[in-house]
Amino acid sequence: MTAQLIDGKAIAQKVRDEVAERVAKRIAAGKSQPTLATVLVGDRPDSAAYVSSKGKACQELGMGSVSHHLPADATQEQVETVVKQLNSDKKISGILVQLPMPSHLNEEAVLSLIGIEKDVDGFSPLNIGRLAQKGREPLFVPCTPYGCIYLLEQAGVKIEGANAVVLGRSNIVGMPAALLLISKNATVTVCHSCTRDLPAVVRQADILIAAIGRTEMVRGDWIKPGAAIIDVGINSIPDVTKKSGHRLVGDVKFDEAREVAGFITPVPGGVGPMTIAMLMRATLHAAEIQNP
Repeated sequence: MTAQLIDGKAIAQKVRDEVAERVAKRIAAGKSQPTLATVLVGDRPDSAAYVSSKGKACQELGMGSVSHHLPADATQEQVETVVKQLNSDKKISGILVQLPMPSHLNEEAVLSLIGIEKDVDGFSPLNIGRLAQKGREPLFVPCTPYGCIYLLEQAGVKIEGANAVVLGRSNIVGMPAALLLISKNATVTVCHSCTRDLPAVVRQADILIAAIGRTEMVRGDWIKPGAAIIDVGINSIPDVTKKSGHRLVGDVKFDEAREVAGFITPVPGGVGPMTIAMLMRATLHAAEIQNP
């Protein structure tokens, strides 16, 4: 068996095209332009690259973008002041605070300041709380986990009734992914560093979301035949055949897993493109909520 590749680039492009079309119609109707504000604290190259790509995506889809870059030693008060100003600015549809922030800052306190209608990243306590409660719909859900579920659905993977395993329990991916799977009526196991006999647990999974941040940790003999694998990992390994001297791989040993699984996302080109596509969709949704 060779797994069917889930093409994140193609699926993300479809989402982006739909968003661009809706944005154009909205502006033609004389309504406000959806606008995303990003807040970056510090000089992490990966975070700066993410923020830049989000601004570029906004421009490509006809949306506005505003970027605030604070120094790594910015105080809690300085960061909170920026977020409060953006929250009260009616021209701003959505606010995204790039995580992680420097360790001296209280992330939860900053995120809690974002109004629920502008929380396009889905990390405010109100939106996460609604996601965790049966029968209560959040306005927004975290973009990467949302992208994972969307990829499964677009590939035709049946989530309802499936045994799903989530590797990793981060607030950004693992925990919200588990909550989304539960909301889709999957039976979910969340694994972490204290899980006993991890390979045996993973072998029970009809659906595996790997977001544990360990290079090619999941081997082919961990995989249940026919399972659907969503690999969220982005890890760099040396590769002398590449001009850069390295290449990106996931948390799953791809060449082994694809011979056993039914569906699998590549790295790169799987989950990554979906994160920004879902953020663009959320920013448009925020504008529609605030100015129907």
